[in-house]
Amino acid sequence: MSCTQSILLRPRPYAQHAGSFFLVALLPPPKIVPSLPSELWLAIFEFVAIQPGLRQLWSLLTVCRQFKEIVLPLLYARVATSNTHTFEKFVARLHFADQRWDSIRRIPFSTPGRWVQILNLSCIEYTGRTQALVLDSLLVKLFALVPFLARLSMNPSFVLSRRAMESLGQRAGADNIRALEGISYTPSGPEMEEPLIQLLRCCPNLEELELIGRGLDPAEMDPAFQTAELSVPDSFIPFALPCLRTLTIISVYSSTLLLSLLLSPLPALQKLTITPYDDVPTALSSQFIAAHGASLRSLLLFTPKSWPTRLHPSPHTVLCTSPTLRHLSLERPLPSQLTIPAGTSHPLQILSVPRPDPDFWTVLERLLPRLPALRAVRARDVRWLRKGMGSSAQAAGVQGELREWRRRLLRRGIRVFDAEWNECE
Repeated sequence: MSCTQSILLRPRPYAQHAGSFFLVALLPPPKIVPSLPSELWLAIFEFVAIQPGLRQLWSLLTVCRQFKEIVLPLLYARVATSNTHTFEKFVARLHFADQRWDSIRRIPFSTPGRWVQILNLSCIEYTGRTQALVLDSLLVKLFALVPFLARLSMNPSFVLSRRAMESLGQRAGADNIRALEGISYTPSGPEMEEPLIQLLRCCPNLEELELIGRGLDPAEMDPAFQTAELSVPDSFIPFALPCLRTLTIISVYSSTLLLSLLLSPLPALQKLTITPYDDVPTALSSQFIAAHGASLRSLLLFTPKSWPTRLHPSPHTVLCTSPTLRHLSLERPLPSQLTIPAGTSHPLQILSVPRPDPDFWTVLERLLPRLPALRAVRARDVRWLRKGMGSSAQAAGVQGELREWRRRLLRRGIRVFDAEWNECE
């Protein structure tokens, strides 16, 4: 019935002269609000999910049934936990749902396991071997239930076992993996087919890879192992990683995995973070930079700060082997020279150093005429003194050297930043 149609009331319908009255509405007719399609609500809720915290999404579950069907996949898409007990309940929930699923259903994988795309376990603190074994067993059980997992972030304190890596690589949807972060790597011997190597062969669409080594210095190892050179067997097959754009290799100076990556084509590699070992004869870090430097746009030489910290020199040919580099971050000890092919210039735009060094200034000053695109120099381990400090404090030590660099570089139009990318006011 239309809202504008008149309604007549006949209180005495059988009377000889029955009267009729108009029914007058006390409230205005309701406005008909058009319903939004589910795709539009999904776009709105995805924007809400980007914000830190998921409390707003949890509150939408009780609004209506339509909202619940839209929000639930978003809640399971990004999973992050900071303790093993919560993660254990999450795995039990997925396992229970998978037991109720059967192949007769039209959905190929069980819900909510098929919704999980990002799994972040980097905030779980390592408390002992028992906890590590429990977490590893949970991951073995979980990987088979999340076929669309795209990003896995781990705490490097946990070492994934062989069975966990096989469960991750030999499952349906292994080609959906796009990023592996915080993967602890321990070389297992001279053989080429390590568990991590087998895992990488199952991830052809991998875009980001972060490997964290044990952090042992080559000087602390057996001298026979230091001088042992890795050989490539005739049956070696290079990796097929055409999408790998970001690679991080920390505290790994020589291993079969590093050799495999060295001998494999990485056409999309643009950002490399690696620990330098230029003074170690058997180290592969300098060879790796030389082999894959042609496509690099960002090169970060980084050594984890742990006690005792052993710093090794960086190769002085990084600008020659990386002709398209835009960002270069050097590690201590700073190189005594940096070479550029004669008669050419380099497109470097950002240079990062741990702290300003008067000895390195002579190297940089000699290179400045051949770095026409250089626009920023960053001291990543130094911060500007806060306002109110005296002029004598600002001119002493590292602060004085940093201000002197700023005075000299500003003449050339180059800005100087501190560790937080702030300029001195």
